[in-house]
Amino acid sequence: MKKHNFSAGPCILPAEVMLKATEAVQELDGIGLSLIEISHRSKEFVAIMEKARSLALELLGLEGKGYQALFLQGGASMQFLMTAFNLLDKKAGYVNTGTWSQKAIKEARLFGDIIEVASSQEDNFKYIPKGFDIPSDLDYLHLTSNNTIYGTQFKEFPKTDVPLVCDMSSDIFSRQMDFSQFDLIYAGAQKNMGPAGTTLVVVKEDILGKVSRKIPSMMDYSVHVAKDSMFNTPPVFAVYVSMLTMQWLKDLGGIAAIEEINERKANLIYSEIELNPVFSGIAAKEDRSIMNATFNITDDELKDVFDEMCKEAGINGINGHRSVGGYRASMYNALPLESVGVLVDIMSELEKKG
Repeated sequence: MKKHNFSAGPCILPAEVMLKATEAVQELDGIGLSLIEISHRSKEFVAIMEKARSLALELLGLEGKGYQALFLQGGASMQFLMTAFNLLDKKAGYVNTGTWSQKAIKEARLFGDIIEVASSQEDNFKYIPKGFDIPSDLDYLHLTSNNTIYGTQFKEFPKTDVPLVCDMSSDIFSRQMDFSQFDLIYAGAQKNMGPAGTTLVVVKEDILGKVSRKIPSMMDYSVHVAKDSMFNTPPVFAVYVSMLTMQWLKDLGGIAAIEEINERKANLIYSEIELNPVFSGIAAKEDRSIMNATFNITDDELKDVFDEMCKEAGINGINGHRSVGGYRASMYNALPLESVGVLVDIMSELEKKG
């Protein structure tokens, strides 16, 4: 039985992307060689990399606006380090909205003065801080747009003249916004783009080259830009599948089209959480993520029953993170609305049993 994949990451991928990727591993576009055995300098893969970088800028509406798209390695965790290496000269600000923000703060402190301009830690990150002051002398302000563990998401971003850096690992390409308000965006592929192994970095070129320190080549965004994201051997398969997924999204109608679907999925499950006394939401209502719905069961005696019902229905990956508990339904771009419907039907059925 095909499972309904609510895993928080790696993500569910579109069926047609999986099929094309499978075919390419056997043989890429009739060239007699597998995707994963060709040279990354071959014309076939160079074209794939160029298309992936172009699609990223096109989908984000950043073509011709001074941005470069890179596909790097090391996950978002490497970007915690690279962001500070390239941009932090004296002082940077971070909004602490959870585990991943905290990890980014820890790495950045190796390079300069870091201040937490706002935090929701005192309430176990159940909300997004708002109305905070932003010092004007920051090298940059770092945000995490969506918090997978806690199920919170920025609905509006602060207005500031300070350069904005955003970790969009778990909601990239999921909703419309003015992406030009950010000077640097990074996102691990394994949430909304493809398999683990590559990380999309979109950087505005004019913010680079301003720190006084020397930067090792592998950590220097400018080096990767100059080498067209091919300074070293790239993660060929992950880039290829990310390219296929972005093409799938473009063919679907782009971010505007997927946002409408994502809103329907989120509304469906949050409506059930609100109406069903057996369940209660964890995140503050105004900050609920459209990607990750976190919730608890109100009657512990029904937990085993609910778990078994989910198992029988082929629902996978809804256990909450250990630091929060409860349940978490991750509804990334490729998750069908029908899968959310199956989960909601089970939640509704459980109420009748209670």
